[in-house]
Amino acid sequence: MAINVEEISSLIKEQIKSFENDIQVENDVGTVVTVGDGIVLIYGLEKGMLGELLIFDDGSYGMIMNLEEESVYAILLNNSTTIKEGDKVKRTKKVVEVPVGDSLLGRVVNSLGLPLDGKGDIKYSETLPIERIAPGVISRESVNEPLETGILAIDSLIPIGKGQRELIIGDRQTGKTAIAIDTIINQKNKNVYCIYVAIGQKNSTVASIYEKLKNSGSMEYSVIVNASASEITPLQWLAPYSGVTMAEKWCEEGKNVLIVFDDLSKHAIAYRTLSLLLKRNPGREAYPGDVFYLHSRLLERCVKLNKKRGGGSITALPIIETLAGDISAYIPTNVISITDGQIFLQTSLFNKGQRPAIDVGLSVSRVGSNAQFKIIKKTSSSLKMEISQFHELEAFNQFGSDIDSETKKILKHGQVLEEILKQNQYRSLTTSEEAVYLFAAKTGLLDDLEIEKVKKFLSSLYRYIKDFNKGIINEINDKHDLSNEKLEELRNIILNFKKEQLLNNGN
Repeated sequence: MAINVEEISSLIKEQIKSFENDIQVENDVGTVVTVGDGIVLIYGLEKGMLGELLIFDDGSYGMIMNLEEESVYAILLNNSTTIKEGDKVKRTKKVVEVPVGDSLLGRVVNSLGLPLDGKGDIKYSETLPIERIAPGVISRESVNEPLETGILAIDSLIPIGKGQRELIIGDRQTGKTAIAIDTIINQKNKNVYCIYVAIGQKNSTVASIYEKLKNSGSMEYSVIVNASASEITPLQWLAPYSGVTMAEKWCEEGKNVLIVFDDLSKHAIAYRTLSLLLKRNPGREAYPGDVFYLHSRLLERCVKLNKKRGGGSITALPIIETLAGDISAYIPTNVISITDGQIFLQTSLFNKGQRPAIDVGLSVSRVGSNAQFKIIKKTSSSLKMEISQFHELEAFNQFGSDIDSETKKILKHGQVLEEILKQNQYRSLTTSEEAVYLFAAKTGLLDDLEIEKVKKFLSSLYRYIKDFNKGIINEINDKHDLSNEKLEELRNIILNFKKEQLLNNGN
């Protein structure tokens, strides 16, 4: 019998093709081995990618976190209770992505960009991966444009620039979130998009923040990404990465974005929980060895892009909660070393009535006066030194010894400075208000007033200037500066106003 070589060749090719298809199917489908605490061990998926999106039999989604020799560990992205041993898992060949774009504005979403506010589906046209490489040094430029917080103590002493990463740190209940929310509210009509990322917060707290932003008209340019304490741990871990991906879309379009991470302490705890469940080796305080990389790869994505890349920016306000003011703990020191400065809130100052309770000595902005308007720079140049000097003398004065007239003068001036830096929540100041307040305090024109009357006097003074000397206010708002002649004019206006006030009070 003659052997037909062509028939044998085609038969072998068909068998090889069928074998390759079988292998491909095996590589794309895995089997659940164990499931619990939001962690799934899957046998197979040899071609799986780190961070790849998976689909389970019951329609649930997962994400690959560990790649083993014959299996993978995945985290669940929804709170499914129907996944069981033996279920099939399919690859999607796509990494986890979230919706981006203007359709998110005004909405409350979860870590996957799904709506939580009951306003229906979000109609989006584009998605981006939650993990993206940060822009390189060549794409960046130095921070040189101020981000106005409307909080006098910050704008004058610890200025924040667009593209900066400024840490807000302090014990619980010291006003950390209040500073962040006030800053978001102050961005109204300033062409800055805002994203508030809530990690491990109570739903009632997030609902309260939403109401405050909505009532102030701030939700029109804001998004809330909520991974509350009731959410599964993987979603709490994903939340900040989802938020910064949403911000990157606007940044790449040349727009300015402010993003608040509230807070990264809970984020680190969520990652520690995941890592221990994934059987990764624990290190200091049971945190995994890559916990520094957890936050550095997040915050490095916050950037000021150069003109060639559109000139957009992402300004980050990460929040860290300390225990008993210990800023030398593991996670606080990690984040301090990544950021461009910190606003430290002191419990003792908060209890004393100094709100915001900013510790001038431990707070710093590494960008400094590069991110300040000229008028604010002029009127606050020696403010930090004067407050520090006041605190030193105040501590010495507690011994009750007799003090000379010069020391009394410094103490009174310091008390005035502390008084003008007190500010109620949701009461943002304009640049012109800040400039007038700082100038009046710096020149010592308020030192002869009673401390209780300083704030009332400044409010009346600003209204007086706005009504009768509007040119100065307009110049500050337009040029963000005043010439020496105009500053002298402002000094005379304050003196005249004081005389009028004294006459009126006398009558």
